[in-house]
Amino acid sequence: MSELPWPNVTGALATITDPATIRARTKRVFDAALAGETAFAVDLSKLPALVDFVMQVTNENYPTGNIPFHGRYEHLRAGGVDRVAHVLAALGTTDKKEQARALVDLVVVSVLLDAGAGPEWKYVEDGVTYSRSEGLAVASVAMFLSGAFSHDRSKRVTAEGLAKLTVADVSRGMQVSATNPMTGLEGRASLLQRLSVSLAGAPSLFGNGRPGNMLDALLARPQPVPATSLLRLLLFGFSTMWPSRVTLEGVGFGDVWPWRGEGIDAWVPFHKLSQWLAYSLVEPLEHGGVQFTGVEELTGLPEYRNGGLFLDSGVLTLRDPSLASVELEASHPAIIEWRALTVQLLDRVGDEVCRRMGKTKQQLPLARVLQGGTWSAGRVIAKQKRPGGVPPLTLKSDGMVF
Repeated sequence: MSELPWPNVTGALATITDPATIRARTKRVFDAALAGETAFAVDLSKLPALVDFVMQVTNENYPTGNIPFHGRYEHLRAGGVDRVAHVLAALGTTDKKEQARALVDLVVVSVLLDAGAGPEWKYVEDGVTYSRSEGLAVASVAMFLSGAFSHDRSKRVTAEGLAKLTVADVSRGMQVSATNPMTGLEGRASLLQRLSVSLAGAPSLFGNGRPGNMLDALLARPQPVPATSLLRLLLFGFSTMWPSRVTLEGVGFGDVWPWRGEGIDAWVPFHKLSQWLAYSLVEPLEHGGVQFTGVEELTGLPEYRNGGLFLDSGVLTLRDPSLASVELEASHPAIIEWRALTVQLLDRVGDEVCRRMGKTKQQLPLARVLQGGTWSAGRVIAKQKRPGGVPPLTLKSDGMVF
């Protein structure tokens, strides 16, 4: 389409990009599961024990009760190193808006680089070895500070710089070698190249092709800005970056899936990566002066750590156990159902955690419960159940779903 619908979104586009629709559509799957009509059985009697476990992990991780959002910032601080402060110092400016633009630049590329790297890949910083999401985050900071994502080697992300990014550039930045292999290297480079197209194609959001310029688009709105407006900015602004599984009024959506029917009413939206990016961008955008409201309206993230928590704890069980031994596409009905049930169950866990902690949803939104929380508990129980902490189902993913 020639003009992005943001911020004035109406009709079907408003419906498919509304977190309330995610909850309503996933509730259909949840009701079907309770009726015995999905690939999973649901045992809600095991939910209190699961909440006990989540609370235990939360208290161990954050004994003061000061729980941050489940965002990329926490990975950027891996090993107790405040790399966000390092980036701010390296920028050499006290202009908070320019600092915020740079932090948004960093968070966007760091999130997009965070697909599964494989069990063998490691990244070494100052003699300390990191792996998985933390390793990818640490590597992204070093690449950002080196100017790897900019056309002029500055500490920015630019459309022109990303367009010129090669597989070799990403390989070098990630310390990949014959003895340190990385899964999905080509996919990472391709994704960032496609990001350049989105940035260049939406000047009303990204100005001269820089992610950080979304700060100015948001500051131009009445404050506070609804969190759903940030989510829609990302969904529309980055829509050309993802493979479009469904298209509506000229806008493509990558994480929307048909379930038991035809047409828009059968679509189950998740917008998992866009919501995680939204959670991750709240802090850097607030640094630049944007105020947000309604963050609690965004949903839990249906990915393998949260979903695995419910399978590994027995809240969910496969009716056909053989599905656990085969690789499943993201479009497989069982995967769509697993993700939908995860959204619904995360809401129930979040409600109970709030009740036990004496907090409102505004005080303790799902973004904090996930961080405290369910994502960490999913990682812990996976390590207890399986070597290497691999997920309970084998997933074939393109990096945007899980």
